[in-house]
Amino acid sequence: MDKILVLDFGGQYDQLIARRVREMCVYAEIRYYDKITVEEIKAGGYNGLIFTGGPNSVYEKSSPHFDKAVLELGIPVLGICYGCQLLAYLAGGEVKSAENGSEYGKTEVSVKPSPLFDGVPERSVCWMSHTDFISRPPEGFAVTAATQSCPCAAMEDDGRRLYGVQFHPEVTHTEYGGRILSNFLFNICHCGAEWRAESFMDAAVERYRGELAGKRVLLALSGGVDSSVAAALLGKAVGKNLTCLFVDHGLLRKGEGDFVERTFRDAFGIDLIRVNAEARFLKKLAGVTEPERKRKIIGEEFIRVFEEEAAKLGKLAVLAQGTIYPDVVESGKGGSAVIKSHHNVGGLPSGIAFESIVEPLRELFKDEVRALGEKLGLPEKLVWRQPFPGPGLAVRVLGEVTKEKLDLLRECDAIFTDEVEKAGLGKGVSQYFAVLPGVQSVGVMGDAGTYGQTVALRAVTTDDFMTAEWTRLPYDVLDSAARRITNEVRGVSRVVYDITSKPPATVEWE
Repeated sequence: MDKILVLDFGGQYDQLIARRVREMCVYAEIRYYDKITVEEIKAGGYNGLIFTGGPNSVYEKSSPHFDKAVLELGIPVLGICYGCQLLAYLAGGEVKSAENGSEYGKTEVSVKPSPLFDGVPERSVCWMSHTDFISRPPEGFAVTAATQSCPCAAMEDDGRRLYGVQFHPEVTHTEYGGRILSNFLFNICHCGAEWRAESFMDAAVERYRGELAGKRVLLALSGGVDSSVAAALLGKAVGKNLTCLFVDHGLLRKGEGDFVERTFRDAFGIDLIRVNAEARFLKKLAGVTEPERKRKIIGEEFIRVFEEEAAKLGKLAVLAQGTIYPDVVESGKGGSAVIKSHHNVGGLPSGIAFESIVEPLRELFKDEVRALGEKLGLPEKLVWRQPFPGPGLAVRVLGEVTKEKLDLLRECDAIFTDEVEKAGLGKGVSQYFAVLPGVQSVGVMGDAGTYGQTVALRAVTTDDFMTAEWTRLPYDVLDSAARRITNEVRGVSRVVYDITSKPPATVEWE
């Protein structure tokens, strides 16, 4: 199978680049620049290399560099942003700081004829994010694009199949970014469109059916998309030898725990143990208001519960986790292979010995995991469920977490979700939920004054969650949600809508 190596130099868009490549049905993997050698790249059988962006300046000694011998392997290279500047630097060009010429955001770019720009009009909009610029391209390179402030917005040595763009073709703001990446993959690297997440299923089932034959497997099931797909896949491979341990910490959305239990115990026939630990978690959270402290308490307590319950099951050979590719990439940046903690909130249980750990989804991005979940027959409601933070509603209840606040928020969130879905907007909105900010305000119901909770509604639309626009929901949807919440949920006197994008805000409130 053809494949592309995304060589990461510390940029925020490394995963987005790899996703864009995979969306075009070409397999891409990410390696951090100091975790792979030229010799390993040569032996890896890659059809092409992509150098990512990064926050550094190439002329600083402490900045990420790479062996310039990589340019002599005969493998096509595409440098993006910092990767373009690094390509120029390695090939003998010159990069300087643009004192008055830095560019950020949407910028008009003019391109010249080039294999990279085949089918791209002479003028279009691209997304820039740079302070440095290529002041002198390397010998043998031709300048193929420019903007008003950047004289070298793209360059190439077509004979050696080396290309660089100062802008970001992977972001949706670049009008013809998809065409540029497609040209590189198919016209320059000559890749075949062979990668499909769905085709991953049969090979994975066959692999684990052999590797795990006769072994008991324990999976920490959160009910999230990743762990649910991992459970369905392993259930198909090992059947009754799979046990799923579902720790219900009482911080889930309305009806969520029951839905998870029904899905896996009844519909899939998987051996599932549900631990109702709400009281235990709420006791630990009593009086705690600081967001990070909440997260640590929930993570630590989850591990303690998991250890206690797993110890009751006797000897289990294998621990399974719903680790996906972004988790692997982030762990690799830290310098050591760190196993993903369940629900992204804790660490591995230290008191339980396993022969091995399996992570069946470690090669897949979230959208690929969803496609696999559909192929495995998981309910659409589960596969396409809203993204949910590991600590659950504890970070959507600002301030101290109590059962009363959680129950109130669950009802408000369920109403908002129902109204969005009834309007047919569910899949078109990337994430939508309710928040309890901990603010009380005066109101009036009938002839009496009230003093109740304020509930904030949040909806965002995004392609990658690195940036997000607040969603312009129809007024009638917001009106209906607000009316129902104030009428049906006792204790709420006001509903507000969050219209802040990311940046400057984040998607979640805590």
